Amino acid sequence: MSMSMRLSAPALSVALLTAFAVPAASASASAPASASAGGSAGATVNLVSNPGFELPSPGLADWGSIPGWTCTGGPAEAAVTTAAAAAHSGTSALTVTPANGDSTGECAQTVAVQPGTTYTASAWVRGDFVYLGATGTGRDVAPAWTETTSGGWQQLTTRFTTGPDAHSIRLYVHGWYQQGPFSVDDVRVDGPAPAPAVAAGSIPTTDKVVFFTVDDGWQRTPEAERFIADHHLPITAFPLPMPAGTDPAFFQRVTAVPGSSIQDHSVSHSDLSKLPLEQQQVEICDARDAMTRLFGTAPVVFRPPYFAWNADTLLAAANCGIRTVLTADADFSWGASTIWHPGRLQPGDVILMHWTDTLATDLPRALAAAETAGLKPAGLVDYLH
Repeated sequence: MSMSMRLSAPALSVALLTAFAVPAASASASAPASASAGGSAGATVNLVSNPGFELPSPGLADWGSIPGWTCTGGPAEAAVTTAAAAAHSGTSALTVTPANGDSTGECAQTVAVQPGTTYTASAWVRGDFVYLGATGTGRDVAPAWTETTSGGWQQLTTRFTTGPDAHSIRLYVHGWYQQGPFSVDDVRVDGPAPAPAVAAGSIPTTDKVVFFTVDDGWQRTPEAERFIADHHLPITAFPLPMPAGTDPAFFQRVTAVPGSSIQDHSVSHSDLSKLPLEQQQVEICDARDAMTRLFGTAPVVFRPPYFAWNADTLLAAANCGIRTVLTADADFSWGASTIWHPGRLQPGDVILMHWTDTLATDLPRALAAAETAGLKPAGLVDYLH
């Protein structure tokens, strides 16, 4: 929510009540909306990542990060309090202490949604002048808010129907200027579950093309970069957030060829098949958010580390707006020339490589194998439907 000028807390309460003419908050749970105006009906689920602030930070995450959430003040303002007495339920809650009078202590996350669909957002909050809202819905949505919870917990609830072009919304909670700390727990965005993502090792096509994919990002060499540019190779990069954040300009350069893109490879490169759905969702959604912040485009493909995935991975990926969970059917990493089917490369094959010190020699070997089979590299996202 933005205003042309800051209002005092009492003046703000009058302005909001006049502008929206709706109840400020609900102190009791309301039934989640499972019907959709235009989207597909299905089981109603909570789409929020780490809704109760109970999940540990994955390895290789930003220092002080809260899984699933981005807080404007960082660890100087936002922290997870791990004490049952401080939580609405469970043993953890988010506590935000704005660092100065210029901060509202906002924390937010991106939630994948379906167009033309009704959702109910809710959160339990404690403090003075606490707000819950959503932007990017395609329609104006009044935030839910409370002037004070009088020291206890109170549930805020707001409902919205997405516009015809909305595929994600930004869910936010925040306080108000100079109103002190506030706490948040048990956040929900209830709506129909999306269809699971599709698992694939190749791309169905009769075109004489293959797809070069390159994972991780720890070793970035000028020789590999030069080969990609000289041969005009479309590359689908799956970097981890940490190396991508260390050298984003490199990944922008090596994906400059039309058809190239930067996709999702998780936060910590963990074996997701060993994690519960909630942690898998944090791994995928947080990496999606990192790639979007760094490169301006949200990923649509997820590459599971070690090619390890299960049914929960497909659900978690869908909850993050990912439609394809992609492995490969050939490996040309670290000097290998392995094709996991009989014969030469075939149309639609996905070739795995890694950003390593051998990539400058792996790329020409993969290119030669494609040319021997009468194939050429093409842009992966151009072939996804």
